[in-house]
Amino acid sequence: MTAGKHVVVVGGGVLGVSTATHLQRDGVAVTLVTEGELADGASGRSLSWLNSAGTRSAAYHALRMAGIDRYRTLFAQDPGREWLRFDGGLHWSLDEDAMRDRHRAEVAHGYDSKLVSDHPGLDPAAFPEVAVHNPGEGWVSLPHLIEHLAAEFTTLGGEIVTGAGRASVTTAGGVATGVTTTGGQRFEGDAVVVACGAATPDVVAELGVTIPDASPLSMLVLTEPAEAAVKAVLNTPRVALRPNPGGTFALDHHWYEDRITEAADGTCSIDESVVKELAAEASALLDGGVTLTAASWKLGRKPIPGDGEPVFGELSAVPRCHVAFTHSGATLGLIAGELLAGEIRTGEPHPMLEPFRPDRFRP
Repeated sequence: MTAGKHVVVVGGGVLGVSTATHLQRDGVAVTLVTEGELADGASGRSLSWLNSAGTRSAAYHALRMAGIDRYRTLFAQDPGREWLRFDGGLHWSLDEDAMRDRHRAEVAHGYDSKLVSDHPGLDPAAFPEVAVHNPGEGWVSLPHLIEHLAAEFTTLGGEIVTGAGRASVTTAGGVATGVTTTGGQRFEGDAVVVACGAATPDVVAELGVTIPDASPLSMLVLTEPAEAAVKAVLNTPRVALRPNPGGTFALDHHWYEDRITEAADGTCSIDESVVKELAAEASALLDGGVTLTAASWKLGRKPIPGDGEPVFGELSAVPRCHVAFTHSGATLGLIAGELLAGEIRTGEPHPMLEPFRPDRFRP
């Protein structure tokens, strides 16, 4: 795209802000439009574990590894950032054979994977016989990353419109021409990017495009500051945990999904006893008798496409309308924004995104 072209990005999460920032870096004028505030959706309640652990397709693994590489580049620019760390990850389940199978699968494609029976900061009594340790993994606080990218975006001349209400893509002759919002605003563009988390399938459904949606209800808990020594991301049978800026911790899991209530307007609630139970599960893992106390929690839909694979690229049924919808928004946030921006700017499809095109769902 040449100078004078304009792109409208819908969504204030990591995928939208990253794509907008990469476009603006390359000289494309961008308006980013979001329903509420930046990072107030799934990016504000994500465990944000940077990884390619376990078993997945070769193409998905390669994309995730490229995503981690971009975070390492960002980390190298300022290793003192407390919102981006690479202190490894630990995973265990109640099935020791499954842990060994997971380890073998990771080693088979060159992923750094070790079998361990202890780890600093964890209570030996709570540690299993064997766990998988991935030393190269990390975590990011997406609200901090989004703030960092948004500052660069606006410095480069990008425009952010918050509180716009729900957006709909406008078309002329079957081609995307911009968006309108329930707040009564209209934004014209030469291309549109729809990156609004779990709402993405509903937005493109208005265009006659189907993207299967498997987004479950979820919750992220942030704790009060605690003097705990653990630095790795933990994925255990009853709680997932990672450090968080300010000496706090982020907690989540899936065992309580059916206890979350969603109202007709999309707001969610959960009994506080569940929050306390999750904090207790996390506390039980920590060495030194540390007790974690929940300070706040957020609930909502966790974006997951129907087949579990990312959805990236232009809709062939609606040219110039591009989609970014994935479960691994944290790990893929920087690389997906970079590759999508390149496609929009040049019109040349990137080969790493080919397996993840939205057209795979067309009849």
